[in-house]
Amino acid sequence: MSRIGLKVIKVPAGVEVKLEGDLITVKGPKGTNHVTLPLHITLDQSHEGEIHVKRDNELKQTKQSHGTTRALLHNAIVGAHEGFTIRLQIVGIGYRAIQEGESVRLEVGYSHPTVIAPCVGAKITVENPNNVVVTGYDKQAVGQTAALIRGVRRPEPYKGKGIKYSDEVIIRKEGKRAGAKK
Repeated sequence: MSRIGLKVIKVPAGVEVKLEGDLITVKGPKGTNHVTLPLHITLDQSHEGEIHVKRDNELKQTKQSHGTTRALLHNAIVGAHEGFTIRLQIVGIGYRAIQEGESVRLEVGYSHPTVIAPCVGAKITVENPNNVVVTGYDKQAVGQTAALIRGVRRPEPYKGKGIKYSDEVIIRKEGKRAGAKK
């Protein structure tokens, strides 16, 4: 049984949820998100400010879609109301990020700079040369944009250099000489 699918979704004030056929449109102050409703999944909006996601049968595929649909709809509502934010840190001598319009140029030890453009629904902001913030109303787009930036130079375990999420902990390793017996 899907426990996530059974949770009630609270719709905050200022967010409008519309069901048109199998497409759910969520409008809020931060933006507009769309969620596709799978087969055998229905929405119950009988209570004011609450949405119940229900399934029609107990087939395995329907049970799997139940929790996924509820999570996607909840993320769409939170994104339209509050938005999502991921912070990245650039660690390393000479490593930096430079804002170029909507894109960001990363100089992280390669012979050429790398330019990353944000996905639709995300926005990149460079606070200072070592901190990049990705914000937006679409959770998938924000996460994908942050992953693209981090993928340019992933953090390495010996010196900790690279691009990392601000809350990420890099487990450090000692080098060969430090671990050698005398």
